[in-house]
Amino acid sequence: MLALIDGKSPEVSVEQKSPASYVAEFLGTFFLVFAITLVVSLFVNPQGTGTDWAVVGLVHGFVLFLIVATLGYVSGAHVNPAVTIAAMALRTIRMSDGIVYILLQLAGAVAGALMTKFLLIDSLADQQNVGAVSLNFSLISNSFAGVVAEGLGTFLLVWAVIGVAMNPRANRAWAPLVIGTTLGFAVMILGPLTGAALNPARWFGPALVANEWSDFWVWIIGPIVGGLLAAVSYWFLFVVERPGWTIPGGPPAPDMDPD
Repeated sequence: MLALIDGKSPEVSVEQKSPASYVAEFLGTFFLVFAITLVVSLFVNPQGTGTDWAVVGLVHGFVLFLIVATLGYVSGAHVNPAVTIAAMALRTIRMSDGIVYILLQLAGAVAGALMTKFLLIDSLADQQNVGAVSLNFSLISNSFAGVVAEGLGTFLLVWAVIGVAMNPRANRAWAPLVIGTTLGFAVMILGPLTGAALNPARWFGPALVANEWSDFWVWIIGPIVGGLLAAVSYWFLFVVERPGWTIPGGPPAPDMDPD
């Protein structure tokens, strides 16, 4: 993808990921999905504590803040196939590592949903489909609108990831806060419409455990397309140097005048 962006193949060496990176992706996705499915089961429940998307959004933000802060230096803390696919497109991770990341993210998501099911009484877990996402057709117009909503939310999330974690000029100390709060506010505004998975693994784990596959394509196509668009557009606009361009915060563009 970088070859398409700057017109030449990048001369970068991407290191092979270590086993610790693989473990970090599994654990990170496990805790992410466990926290999310548990809070959704408890707070998006008309017959229980009621629906409070502010609480759900805050939990998303807090748990992702923790994961990025503690595991970001180990694996990059992708914990989301949409992020990993975007990273593969930008060649910041090897294809082989990316595939392993995605498989471990899906496995971690299933384990997280299973832990939620284990903790909750059967009636609540079954009623809430273990925190599985769904389209709210009392608010959203159709399934394609759900794809757009998931795509927009994931665009913002991956935009934040590329901007503060993968951009070589970024102050990465801000990454946990920026990425966590981006996910949190996206869930607050989009959760009532689609459940705001913004992450195919977050959709897959509860869907498998609850055997709930309705409109499955919404939570696959939306996040992957939204993430790719965010990665390519941010990299093209703000990271890649072009003749005659000066990127704020970066080195001056080379002088192209032969004289």
